[in-house]
Amino acid sequence: MTVHDSAAPAMHEHEHQHPGSRTYIIVAIVLSIITALEVSVFYLKFIQPVRVETLLILSFAKFVLVVGFFMHLKMDDPRFRWMFSAGLAVATAVFVALLAMMLTHVYTVAIVHPPAS
Repeated sequence: MTVHDSAAPAMHEHEHQHPGSRTYIIVAIVLSIITALEVSVFYLKFIQPVRVETLLILSFAKFVLVVGFFMHLKMDDPRFRWMFSAGLAVATAVFVALLAMMLTHVYTVAIVHPPAS
């Protein structure tokens, strides 16, 4: 038994069946529909108060589909999903914290201490 022979069974334990062409075509159609919704949301006047939130939710759905299927994260080892999700969570937390600091600064400067006229 060589080194390669002893490693072979361990590699086959974690192999998985990748989705077929039909699955990828369905995902591509769903991504196209989400993109069409995003474009529609941008032009619809009645959705303007929640436009940004709607676009963020649609973009997140597209992100999950692309990463899950086209980058094969859905079929990989769960540890990779945890690492990727942790990085995304940290990035989102930093973004939200910076946004909160910016909004606090704008509120303080513009409303609490307005410029002298």
